[in-house]
This record gives sequence, C-alpha cells and structure tokens, in this order.
Amino acid sequence: MRVYIESYGCAMNMADGHLMAELLAEAGHTIVDRPEEADVIILNTCTVRSDTERRMVRRLRELMSYGRRLVVAGCLASAQPGLVYKISRDISLLSARAVEAVREVVEANGPVYVLEPRPRERLPKLLHGISITIPIAEGCLGSCAYCIVRVARGPLRSYRPEAIVRAVEEAVRRGAREVRLTAQDTGVYGLDMGTNLAELLRAVCEVEGLFMVRVGMMNPNAALRILDDLVEAYKDPKVYKFLHLPVQTGDDRLLKAMRRNYTVEDFLTVVDAFRREFPDLMLATDIMVGLPGEDEEAFRNTLELLKRVRPDKVHVARFTPRPHTKAASMPGQIPEPEKKRRSRIVTALVLKIGLEKNRALIGRRLACLVVGRSGREGQLEARAMNYKPVYFTGPEVLVGDFLGLEIIDAGPYYLIGRAYY
Repeated sequence: MRVYIESYGCAMNMADGHLMAELLAEAGHTIVDRPEEADVIILNTCTVRSDTERRMVRRLRELMSYGRRLVVAGCLASAQPGLVYKISRDISLLSARAVEAVREVVEANGPVYVLEPRPRERLPKLLHGISITIPIAEGCLGSCAYCIVRVARGPLRSYRPEAIVRAVEEAVRRGAREVRLTAQDTGVYGLDMGTNLAELLRAVCEVEGLFMVRVGMMNPNAALRILDDLVEAYKDPKVYKFLHLPVQTGDDRLLKAMRRNYTVEDFLTVVDAFRREFPDLMLATDIMVGLPGEDEEAFRNTLELLKRVRPDKVHVARFTPRPHTKAASMPGQIPEPEKKRRSRIVTALVLKIGLEKNRALIGRRLACLVVGRSGREGQLEARAMNYKPVYFTGPEVLVGDFLGLEIIDAGPYYLIGRAYY
C-alpha cells in the first residue's frame, strides 16, 4: 500500500514518524510525499497545548476530504481518543506508546484502536543532513499539574544504553556530525534501569569519530540529583556546552502548586554549577505565564529571576488548560488578555537580554561546526561549541566541517560570522 505520514510536535514525535516510515517500508509498503497519492494517511499528532489540539483537529478534517483510510497516531490518540471518536468512528488510532504496531494498523481491513502500550524493540531516530536526533527515553517521572504529556507518553521508559550507543555509531558511520539526544526529560534517563545520563554521555562520547553531542531538555530536580557527575561528563570536548533547563516560573509558591518538584534555588544551583565550569555556557529555559494563581508578585518574581540569570534563549508560552490535568480546574485562572500582556513583557525582556549577550561576542573568534543551510538566503548555519547558531556566507561543501568564525554581528538568538583562516 501507499502510505502518507505527516508528523507534528517534539523531536520524539518526529523520530516516531520516521520509525513508522521505516517499519512500513521494510514491510513492503511505499511511503509517498503527498496525501492524494496515498491509500492510507497517518496523522502523527501533538496535543501539548489547546491551540495545537485545534490545529490537529482542523488538519484531520482537511485530510478526511481525500477519502482515504485515516490513522491518527501520536499524543492525540494517546491522551484524547474520545476527541477523534467524535469526529469519526472510521478513523484508526495508534497510541504514541505503541508506534511499532503501525503495520498492524495500516494493514487492517477497517478501523482499529491500538491504545495500550506496546514494548519497543526499535530505537526511533531521525537523520537530517549531518544531524541525527536520537530519543534516549520516553515518558517522564513528573506529575506536573498543567501537563498532558504524561498522559500521552506515560511513565519513564529508558532505552538501553547499548542500543543508543549502537545508534550513534551507525549514524557517525553514515556521516552524522551532530548527535542530538532527546527525551521528555533527559535528566531522568536511566533511573528505571540503574544508570543515569552522565554515564550515557560518557559512553556516547567514547564512540570513535568527529562529532558533537547536544543534550536535550532536563528538569532542574533531575539535573540536581546527578549534578556533579553530569558537569564532569559535560567536560568532554564532544559535548556542546548547552543546557536547556526549564524553570517555568520564578515563584516558589507557583512551582509547588504546579508540582514541579524543585525550587528557584534548585534551578540556580544547577545553573551556577554549570557556569562555574563552562563560562561560555548557552543557557536555554522555558517560561510559562498565566499559570493559575499567578498574581502580580509571582509575575514580578519571574521577571526578576530572568534579569538575574540572563539566559541566552527563552521559550515563552501562555498557560492553556489541558484535559486530564489538575491545573485546568484550579482557582485563580488568568484572563487571556492578561496572559498576552505578560507574554509580551517577558518576550521583550528576554529579547533584550539575548541581544545584549550576543552583541558582547562581536569580535570573538569561535570554533564552529557547519551543520547546513540556514533559513537566511545564501547563508550557511554553524553551531559554536556552546550550540549558539552562527550564520555566515560560504560554499555548501563546508557542511560537516569544523572551522573558525569571527563574529561580526548579532541578533537576540543568533550570531553572524565570517570565516577566518
């Protein structure tokens, strides 16, 4: 059969979409590029926010117009199957925790619903140019009051370290120069099997070859648990000096209400430990404004924390109530116009901080890995050793090479460079 797969959401979801394509191709099916060419259409969904959910439903209705068999996979199928049932009972469902059942669903004669978790035997991975994304775990150990991902992805299930190392070895043999390790929370990797992220990092860095490793998002409480060992593992020259540590709010009362299981001081402890060892560390964090109960004092605390920490990059989101979460029914819901106002204030602040920090790098010469074309016309994108993006003009033959770039300009989230020899 001819199958069209359309994926949305996080790196894990994208890798799952690629794994589904691999499994179906191995079974003799043909993966096509357009829905009108397909016998079966798979919509691999995300449902992390209410606006994302609406976009998924809208796209599902659009795909229904092709009159093909439809499969809804991913987090919408896991967390909100009833939403799909309401649209049509003729749509098959494939849970995000049962990706390897994709052949069974595609080859069925009618709609099937695979919603129970299935054991994973294959490690999902996604190679894009010289960069490969390798999930190291699925699910998490948290129970955040606002998050639907735990409902969709379930509890922590780490992949075996030897399987991850084999995936890295294979990718490097195929020409990968950048390995991105991802999970809902990389910091809890291995806690369900007697190992941890630091040990995995050391094993990955022992793989022969010239490549860099980017570690994905980890929560402060998870990083704090293995802090000294983790900082030590980061000293390997193959590891980007990049830390994605979401704080969400600078108010301890809200952190407790949202069941984040850490304090602002815990967050600062992790940041300070990394910055002591790696002064050029790129720090990314996440801020969610408009959490239930976020009064003006709590909001000011968030602004003060950002001014104190001065992160390099911040993902700013407005709280949206999600089904099956405690925060959806909490008192103190913030009106949408106020959420937007706070979002604008935080965004303006973090853009100002980012621009100031990046302009301070003008004149510096940085070792960089050229990772591919940039979104800027005629320019390539490189990554400095702390994962900051550097755009420059040069021939595509440089992709995959390490070279020196002198910083000549900067924006809030990027640098502009020119090659020096």
